[in-house]
Parts: sequence; structure tokens; C-alpha cells
Amino acid sequence: MVTPFRTLRVPMLAPVYRCNNATKKCFILLEPFPATRVTDRESTSIFRSKDSCMSARPTQLSPLVRTLRHVIFGASLSVGSLSMAQAADVVPKVYHIAPSELETALNQFGREAGVLISYGSQITSGLKSRGLEGQYTPEQGLNALLEGTGLQAVADGNNGFTVQSASVAGAPIELGVSTVVGDWLGEAQQTNVFEHPGARDVIRREEFERVGATSARDVLNRIPGVNAPDNNGTGSHDMALNFGIRGLNPRLASRSTVLMDGIPVPFAPYGQPQLSFAPISMGNMDAVDVVRGGGAVRYGPQNVGGIVNFVTRAIPDEPTLKGGIQTETSPSSSHDGFKTTGNLLAGGTNDNGLGGALLYSGVRGGDWREHSDTQIDDLILKGKYQIDEANSLNAMAQYYDGEAEMPGGLSVADYDADPYQSTRLKDKFWGRRTLVNFGYRYEQDARVFTANTFFTKTLRSGYLDQGSFVSLSPREYWVRGLETRFSQGFALGETWHEVGVGYRYVNEAGHELRYREPVTSQLPTTASRNDRDTRGSTEAHAFYIDDRIDIGKWTITPGIRYEMIDTAQNNNLTNVKYQGDYNTALPALNVLYHLTDTWNLYANTEGSFGSVQYSQMPNRVTGGEVKPEKARTWELGTRYDNGNLRAEIGAFLINFDNQYDSNQTNDTVIARGETRHQGIETSINYALEGLNPALAGYDVYATYAFVDATIREDGPNKGNRVPFSSKHKGTMGVSYTEGPWKLNLDSSFQSDQFADNANTSAESADGSTGRIPGYMLFSTRAGYDFGPQLSDLNVAVGVKNLFNRQYYTRSFDDNNRGKYVGEPRTLYVQTSVAF
Repeated sequence: MVTPFRTLRVPMLAPVYRCNNATKKCFILLEPFPATRVTDRESTSIFRSKDSCMSARPTQLSPLVRTLRHVIFGASLSVGSLSMAQAADVVPKVYHIAPSELETALNQFGREAGVLISYGSQITSGLKSRGLEGQYTPEQGLNALLEGTGLQAVADGNNGFTVQSASVAGAPIELGVSTVVGDWLGEAQQTNVFEHPGARDVIRREEFERVGATSARDVLNRIPGVNAPDNNGTGSHDMALNFGIRGLNPRLASRSTVLMDGIPVPFAPYGQPQLSFAPISMGNMDAVDVVRGGGAVRYGPQNVGGIVNFVTRAIPDEPTLKGGIQTETSPSSSHDGFKTTGNLLAGGTNDNGLGGALLYSGVRGGDWREHSDTQIDDLILKGKYQIDEANSLNAMAQYYDGEAEMPGGLSVADYDADPYQSTRLKDKFWGRRTLVNFGYRYEQDARVFTANTFFTKTLRSGYLDQGSFVSLSPREYWVRGLETRFSQGFALGETWHEVGVGYRYVNEAGHELRYREPVTSQLPTTASRNDRDTRGSTEAHAFYIDDRIDIGKWTITPGIRYEMIDTAQNNNLTNVKYQGDYNTALPALNVLYHLTDTWNLYANTEGSFGSVQYSQMPNRVTGGEVKPEKARTWELGTRYDNGNLRAEIGAFLINFDNQYDSNQTNDTVIARGETRHQGIETSINYALEGLNPALAGYDVYATYAFVDATIREDGPNKGNRVPFSSKHKGTMGVSYTEGPWKLNLDSSFQSDQFADNANTSAESADGSTGRIPGYMLFSTRAGYDFGPQLSDLNVAVGVKNLFNRQYYTRSFDDNNRGKYVGEPRTLYVQTSVAF
């Protein structure tokens, strides 16, 4: 706005959201209002979202357009004064814009400032603004509003601005205004990924739905370098999580730091990190963020295999109710039932900054194996309160309850007879978890401080047929934690520094019991013979300090993490106590070089470690090996993102000094010792309309990883491949969007694996040992969006394993070891609505 003006007589104008099909840029234009009265139903032809500009079909109004509809008259007056604005001197104006979605904030600012703003919606999608408070000219205010988004506003000389990336593609980078990053994981937006100095990928909810993914395994397998096999062994049910990164053993995901909104997922992150019980439901998630390198200085423990953060669904800005259901069945399987997953989101945010959301995700039914019926209920309550511009509070509570039958492994003879059968009809698993989290955030100028507390209580239990007897193994765990982070930015000469310091305290306790009855008897109870009664405890302190230095095109971040761990296990049956304490320092160096605003290079080296686990304490104490597993990782790569084309290629090297695994069949510890993991990871996503406008709507993607994971410890297995690691693994696919239709064809492949350290090729009679052949699978899906006239009803049908390729994995060192058939051809139907 310019100097105050007197009453003006201007024509009534209507803001119209117009898009250019070729450039995908969107503009707010003003056109004369029709003389006739426009109803809400008719207004859908005037107020268009970007997607609706690509088709003739009315679509749901975007938050930007909904806001514009309520301020038509005010916007008309503002724009009607543009001629006066151009002739007058620009003076500052006071703005009060709360933190919100970036498009919402830009809309409010444009309305209040009386300026036209144009931008490509693909660059603002998913971004948030920190808001605006104070007195600014239009140009100052707009750039302040964009602070921290990686975007900037460029004046077009006609009282308008174009929002674009922080510098023109291909142009030299100059040192500009730097902002404080704070939490490196951020909100898992594409800008967070692009600016990360290491290998990192984020899979968002839209892609979950596009490929029919209902489990974390389905999502993780789309990321280069990640191997997430079908459920097997102790984790042969939907509440478990099995994955390994860069050739690390995928059994129960014990080599990676697994978080949910930054809170540890394992029921005992130091003493029992195996995820035989992982209370994570994809129906409650917005994204899965996998940081394979460059993050160990900030996050741990078990960070040799990187950091995996599951991001829960955000609290909506507007009152929202959404629901979705997916039902699937595998006709060729001998299990003829259906499996249904459902999810619900209800919530919103008031004008006073108080917001909340209720999330629910549930599972009913079995998969392609007999004896696989599953029931899961996952309820999350989230809250937030923006006290003022600088201070905010957040809270989360979760209750997760589930039980599942476990089909178990098959011998070769049983597999050949019927790979979908189960011969372990007594095996069953159940668990429940309660989580409470409170957080505080202060952010102003170049300073960010956060404090988070969390408490979890977990029960995991189950029946397991162990040959001569059946066991009942109730285990309870309690974890209390506090984590604080502080970041301060400041200029020093020609450089900008962001010094970050952090501290985390974790206190965990566990009580593990086992009862048994002969296999010919009744199922055991807590009155049965007790052959295990142990209590474990850990007290851990972690500190880190790093300095993110921006100098010209370079961002250099040296840092160090220091962990102090005191752990113990008491055997209550023998009155023997095993105790150990150890410290570890993990130095790191991350380097990022911006060739242009769309292309960068990265390199890093970092120390990482795995803690001593409760199940290993007796063996490790006796052998004098109470020390952490340690590794050093090196990475070198490059990343390119211009909107239409996203591509990345990187090389890695992990030297793992002393690797241990537990054998569940005889309670021993396998010392695999030194291993080396090296390879290349690459990915590409390309919107083909950048190649030719006639190909608008077509997108192609591919990922590939070459992983050479080798045992380097002296002995008979030196030079062998690490078990359950494939040398070649990847995905390929194409999708097409035309108006309300979305079609896609996807594929995945992986090469062979071995089940043991000896790399035994011959298959054992029990199916636990032998080569695991590689395979390639295809899937397809077609979806249709009925639009706002039917409450945004979306319906899709899909087929997984389109050509019904039979493949399998094995479990080697579990009591329910053997062969596990993979998912056969599976048909599914998806529906979702939003109000």
C-alpha cells in the first residue's frame, strides 16, 4: 500500500487464479465481476486451483483461493489503486501475519500490501512461512515473509513481484541473507533435502497412496540403498520392522536410528533397539525421511545405518476431516481373506494459534499367508499453540495396541507343498505402547531454542513354538527422555555462522520374562515355569556441538557428538549382575558447494556407533568386549533440482570395526567383526513436459544402488558378502496425470543374497540357509478424483506383483527360521474423502 488515499470509485474486480500449462506458473489476476449473482456452486468456474486450470473440470478450491473469495471487495479496492501506487513514494506499513502455509501468507500479504504476486505453485507447495510482524515496505516485507524458504521476491517494475528460487538458475551465487536452520530434519520438505550435505530422500504421503503402500516396508524399498524384506523371523508380522541400509543386516532394523517426529521409536533405544515391535502406522504419516549420511553428529544411537524419521500428519490450518480405506486380497494364495487398512484425520487451527488434530490408523485381516490375521489400532492426539511470533508449544500423545498371528518359516518340503501355509499355529504376537511428548520452541531473529520431553511405556509379548516347548515372553520397557537444542546465527566478516549445541538425556528400564510349557501341553501362562527373569537399565547422556559456516558458495559444518552410556543387566534367577559403562566421541565434517541454485555438490565424513544391547551383555562382559560398535562413513555426491528434473548420484564407504549380532536360537552372540560397505546410489525424477509440452502429465523415475558389503575380519569368512545384502537393487516407473485421472506403472528389482556369513549356496532342509535368488516385480494403479462436488472422493484400483512372480526370503538365526514366500499378485481398492 502507498500513502493513504481518499475514497475511490473502482469497478468490482474478482481475483482469478490463472495458470500457464507450459510453464506451470500461476498468477493472481483481476477481472470484472459478472453482473449476475454468482452462487457458491457457480463460483467454482471462476476461482480455479492450478490443477483445475489444466482441465475443464471444477476442482476443490485451494486455501489461497478460498481466502481470496472472502476478501474480494478489499482486494478490488487495493488493486484499483495501483495506478496511484506507482506514482507515489513507497512507505512502510505495519503487518501482522501469523506463521502459516506459505501460499496463505503470500495471499494475505498481497491483499494488505496492494501488490500482485506471481509464482510457480510447484516451488511453494508444502512450504511454510514464519509470518511477519512489524513495519515493512512491500519488497522488504515480502522477502522477510519468504525468509528460510529458499525463495526470494523479484520486483517486475509494475508494482508486482515474482517469487522464485533464491538465485536465477545457472547464475553465480552471491553471499546473501542467511537464516538459522535449527533442527536439521526440519519438516522433511524438498528444500530440506536439497540443502542437506549428504545422501537423503523423503517419500511423501502422496506417493504412499500412489503405489498402494500400507506398510513402512513398502515405502522404504523405494529409497536407494535400503533393503526392507518381507516379514520374517521374529518380525514376521505387521507390527515389526525389518530393514537394512547399505548392506547392513535388515533383521529388526537395529542398525539405524529410527524416530517418529524426532522421538525414538524402539522400546529401548540403547539396550533393545530391535524393532520386533514398531508402533508406526503409515496411515498416520505425512512422510518418511531417510538420512543415510551427514546426520550422525545430531542424532543417535545406532546411527551406522543413518537416521529414519517418520513424520506424522500435520495439524491442519483449516477445520478438516479426512478419511481413507484400502482393502486388498491375494487370489492365488491359499489364504482367501481380505486385509483392510483405514485412516482418519480430524482437526484444525484457530485464529489465536491454538490447534489440534486426532489421527487414527487401523488394520484388520490377514495377508497372503495362512495364520496371519492382524488387528491394529493406532491413535494419536496432537496439539500446538503459537503463543506469539517467537514462542510456541506442542504436544503429542499416542496409544498403539495390536496383535497378530505369525505364520513362521517353512522347511523346503513344506514350502514346495504350499508356500502360503503355516506349520506354526501356536505363534502369536501382541503389544501396546503409550507415548507422551511435550515441546517448546523459541525462534526469533537468528536464534532458535527447542526443548522436548518424552515418555514411553511399552509391552511386547507373544507365544513362540521353540521345538520342544512353547514360550510366553512378556517384556515391559519404560523410557524417559529430555532433549534440548540451541542454534545461534551471527556474521563474522564475510562468513555466516550457525553454532548449534544440544544435549539429550535418556533413562530406560526393562523387565524381560519368559515362561514355558512342553509343546504337547497347554499354552503357557505367568504361572508356568519361569526360565528367564532379567532387568535391564541404561542411563545415557549425549552432547553435540557443530558450526554451520556459509562462505560464498560453500557451506562447511564441522561438529562432534559425545555419548556417555552406563548400562546394566540383572539376572534375577541367578542373582548375577552384568554392568558396563563406555563413552564414545563421534567427530564429523559436512561440506556443501552450490554450483548454482539448482545444482550442488556434497561430501562428508562422520563417526557412528551401535550400543551394547541387553541380550549381548552376558557374553560381552565375559569376553571383556563392553564397548560400542563403531564405524566411519565417507560420502561424495551431487544433487540437481530445477523443478522438472530431480537427480542425485553419490558414492559411499563405511568401515565397520566391530559388528555383533545375536543368535536367537541359542542365545549366543555372533562376532562378525570388521566389515566394509561401499557403493553408489542414484535416483532421477523427470517431468517430461520439460522435454516437450506435448508430454505434459507424464513423469518418469528410477533409482539404483550398487552395494558391495564384505566381511573383512580374518578367518574363513573373510571376503564373503554380508548376509542379506544385494549387490544390485532399484526401482523404475512412469506415471500419467490427466485431469481427474492418475495412472502409474511401477517396478522394483534386486539381485541375490546369502543367509549366513559362510555364503552357503546349497539349501538346508529347514530352509534357513542357502542362496536367496533375485527377482523383479511390477505393479500398477489407476485413480480418479471426483472433486469437491462429491466431497473430494478419490477411488483407485491397483495390482501389486502384476505378473505373480514367486520369490522368497529366509530367516537364519530365529526360532521360527525357514523360507518365507513373498507377496503374490495382490488386488486392492482405495477410497478417500475430505470435508
